[in-house]
Amino acid sequence: MQLRRVPSKTKIKLTNSKKSCKKRKQQNCRKNDKCVCMPMQLSTFEFPRIWKELRLKNQLCDGIVRCADGTEFKIHRAILSAASPYFRALFTNSINRGQPETYEANVSIPGKIFALLLDFAYTGTCSINSTNVENLLKFADRYEILGVVQMCCRYLLDELSPTNCLGILHFANQYFCSDLVKRGQRYVKHNFAKVLGESSEFVHLDKNELKEIISDDELNIKHEEIVFDAIMKWINFCPNSRKIHFFELLRCVRFGNMLRENILIISNHQFVEEKSECKEYMEKVVAQTELAAYPGKIDVNNILFRPRISYDVLFAIGGWSAGSPTNFVETYDIRADRWLLSSDTDSFPRAYHGLCTLNGIIYVIGGFDGNQYFNTVRRFDPVNHTWSECACMYHHRCYVSVVMADNMIYAMGGYNGRSRMNTAEKYDPSKNQWEMIPPMQKQRSDASAATLNEKIYIVGGFNGQEVMRSAEVFDIKTNQWSYIPQMISARSGVSLVVYDNTLYALGGFNGYVRLTSGEKYVPGESPWWTEISEMMTPRSNFATVILDDYIYVIGGFNDNFVSGSSTINFVEYYDPEADDWYDASPMNLNRSALSACVISGLPNTKDYSILGRSQQEWGQGAEIGSN
Repeated sequence: MQLRRVPSKTKIKLTNSKKSCKKRKQQNCRKNDKCVCMPMQLSTFEFPRIWKELRLKNQLCDGIVRCADGTEFKIHRAILSAASPYFRALFTNSINRGQPETYEANVSIPGKIFALLLDFAYTGTCSINSTNVENLLKFADRYEILGVVQMCCRYLLDELSPTNCLGILHFANQYFCSDLVKRGQRYVKHNFAKVLGESSEFVHLDKNELKEIISDDELNIKHEEIVFDAIMKWINFCPNSRKIHFFELLRCVRFGNMLRENILIISNHQFVEEKSECKEYMEKVVAQTELAAYPGKIDVNNILFRPRISYDVLFAIGGWSAGSPTNFVETYDIRADRWLLSSDTDSFPRAYHGLCTLNGIIYVIGGFDGNQYFNTVRRFDPVNHTWSECACMYHHRCYVSVVMADNMIYAMGGYNGRSRMNTAEKYDPSKNQWEMIPPMQKQRSDASAATLNEKIYIVGGFNGQEVMRSAEVFDIKTNQWSYIPQMISARSGVSLVVYDNTLYALGGFNGYVRLTSGEKYVPGESPWWTEISEMMTPRSNFATVILDDYIYVIGGFNDNFVSGSSTINFVEYYDPEADDWYDASPMNLNRSALSACVISGLPNTKDYSILGRSQQEWGQGAEIGSN
């Protein structure tokens, strides 16, 4: 059985490996306990060196701790009590008031683990690795050594991967590390396709855990067919005992977001045919999807049609529209294939500007408002929905090329109102300061740049006399520019983007017409640029981003035989594997000379989704989502 999707294919995969499923009991966990697993509360107290020295020399010790394996440790009761409320209560005998203090303790901790706990008590440090973290967290939790619990949780959070995240999540649940559980759950949902393909623990989820994951609006999947693949993989691991859950899990699939031919394939699946309730349900699904409202409408109240919330948000900012610069911001919800006008407009309209993101912040650099050429820099915080001013560049620049590399922002070339420039500068956000770097070898405005392997590539542009084919590269380490092979076509208003270690130069203006052509170059491998499939729409001065492993081109100038050129709102995307282009929904506004970027993993991604917008407008947040 095979499900088809555009532009590539998703197969329903069957898994037959078998392992016994084990459940772990909750330990030391109460629902009302406050989570203390994240290291926000770690003290900055500096531990006196004398403590470590006294411990190593067994001097002034006034207590003994015996471990489960017979190892004995001479300790200072006050120091251990400061790190652990458990040992404080034990040594002071506060449980049995009036009784003399205790000087000895027997604990069920392996000696090697207790030695690490003592390291923390005496120095504030603890050596954590993959072989000891489970025992450290278990015993630190049992004996109330909060600092080690926090360190272990931070270590596990940093180590999250598709192969281990489910195991870490189960482990965190045992010790009521609610922050780690929350972040682990988010990791699973945001990386679900990789977890499904790489985690050996996926098939050991219980039914309720699987249902919770695949029912979530924030499940990050490119295609809804993946959810059905996941259900089949889980059931086929133990088909005899798990087939009874098929109908319940099937209802979590949002069939309205599938290709119709895949819905028909699933409706004829063996498991559907075997149960009348499944068959009746799929008949209703087929009927509803066939009679669905016109394509422009999305019913977020109907679970079949409600899109998931994308992990990635595409922002399109500024540009030239209706004969003047604009400050409009639009966001693209890829799961719904819809553009949404945002209220997060800046107070300064601009076009022909640069844009990049760093640490979840969007930086808008230079540009032109119809009268002034800017050297100003504005930053937008999409979490707080706020704009603010940054330090100005040394030079005014519109038609500027901007990239982010090595946690710095680079602005190159452009036009200052008098001449095309070859100067370049970089910005350090941590210092809010610009610094000049060596100039390019060519004057370039309306060029485009991209970063690959600690090198900045810039191609095309206009030098005041001609549209250029030339390209060059800046080595961040050596601080030097050098030439790379010229492009096939001269291009200004071009877009350069990196995908899979390959540079793609798309569209632009060759001095005569806007181009549909594109070409690619692999630094270090290709001797020259090679052509790729042409776009459906000729365009220059458009925005380009990587989203869902596709290259999206957005808006721009298009040739118009009446007026000479016109702004457009057309959007299309390129699949590098298929070497083909596909249509996406157009923006709400015709715009050229705009810039765009993608930010992943925003905590408020829902604010920029069609589901979030619907809930804001209709106030139905609690009701939306009921099955």
